[in-house]
Amino acid sequence: MTKPTFIESFSYWLKLGFISFGGPTGQIAMMHKELVDKRKWISENHFLQALNFCMLLPGPEAQQLATYIGWLMHGTRGGIVAGTLFVLPSIFILMGLSWLYVTMGTVPTVAALLYGLKPAVVGIVAEAVLRIAKKSLRNWFFVIMAAASFVAIYVCSVPFPIIVFGAAALGFAAKQIAPQLFGSKGTTQSDAGTLIGGLAAQIRYTGWRPTLFTAVTWLTVWAVPLIAIWLWKGHSIFSELGALFSKAAMVTFGGAYAVLAYVGQEAVQHFGWLKPQQMMDALALAETTPGPLIMVNQFVGYVAAYQNPGDISPATAGIVGGLLTTWVTFAPSFLMIFLLAPYIEVLRKNALLSTALTAVTAAVVGVVLNLGVTFTRNALLPDTGGFDWYALAASIVIFIGLQYRHWPMVPVIIGSAAAGFIWQMVF
Repeated sequence: MTKPTFIESFSYWLKLGFISFGGPTGQIAMMHKELVDKRKWISENHFLQALNFCMLLPGPEAQQLATYIGWLMHGTRGGIVAGTLFVLPSIFILMGLSWLYVTMGTVPTVAALLYGLKPAVVGIVAEAVLRIAKKSLRNWFFVIMAAASFVAIYVCSVPFPIIVFGAAALGFAAKQIAPQLFGSKGTTQSDAGTLIGGLAAQIRYTGWRPTLFTAVTWLTVWAVPLIAIWLWKGHSIFSELGALFSKAAMVTFGGAYAVLAYVGQEAVQHFGWLKPQQMMDALALAETTPGPLIMVNQFVGYVAAYQNPGDISPATAGIVGGLLTTWVTFAPSFLMIFLLAPYIEVLRKNALLSTALTAVTAAVVGVVLNLGVTFTRNALLPDTGGFDWYALAASIVIFIGLQYRHWPMVPVIIGSAAAGFIWQMVF
């Protein structure tokens, strides 16, 4: 295994930022094929260890994995470059799509294309529910947890953070009462490599000061835009966006679909910034861009601020809202990677932490199911009245294609938009 130069690493992360379609699963597979199999920059053990660590954290695991590997190869500057370039292209692409959406979304041709995206979203979320359930619901206990979380959020409108912490507490308790429910997967195996082990040993040797410096630095990076926004506008749509998405970054275990479920609950039901149909459009547009799927947050922030601009122009408000949302979504990821990566072995050996996150993952299934039911209801029972049989048929076809034929995501989105456009214009 040879360590790449910084320029070689920079070139790879820049390229990945433009081609990383397919959501976290596809992005992780791309990195594994290129970094482990082809370039041999990192060993299989190191890659899997880094992936396991990132899956323990809230937030976008693919972007965190890129940041971690960048840190592993070139320290802090490598992690910053990898994590930033993984996101940067999608920021500009989605900003342009957001502007087109709010300015031309009611034009008949554009509305027809957006109509075609809704069945794709239903099929995508349904496939995601099934995929996550297969991995997470290993026995009756986890099935009950998923069902309880669905009832809590769909029927009782329990806030997502309460569901997360409640599931973690139940996981702790269940581990003590009936440890057999968790089998042998309640803990993880130690497999430290030379780079990881060396860095961890160095941090332990130099004491707590580097850790404190890292925490203060990245907390400051995270907080400065929020403070600036507050000094500029006080309590406003921007301060609310900053607070919401900062909280989302710290409690949304389970990937982008869990984030979307929580953000949808807050942005649609609590604040009333967006309509349910706009949340569906957000996911569809995020699926068509490279980069992490959690970039859906930027679209939500842009549209929310554009539609509630206060005393500034809607266009300016949209840009500020979108960029602020993106900042507070990803700044915590850098904080967690740089702060915790040196202690990866300690974290992975913590059986109680692993147990809690196993329970949280099961609860996330119910949360994502709530998202699927909400999207399906809005797609099949539109505001115009009646039942949309085309949306039902298209959703079933897309689900079957994704689940059993493994259709690529981007062609599915484009094909669904085209088919919906034809249906609306012709019929």
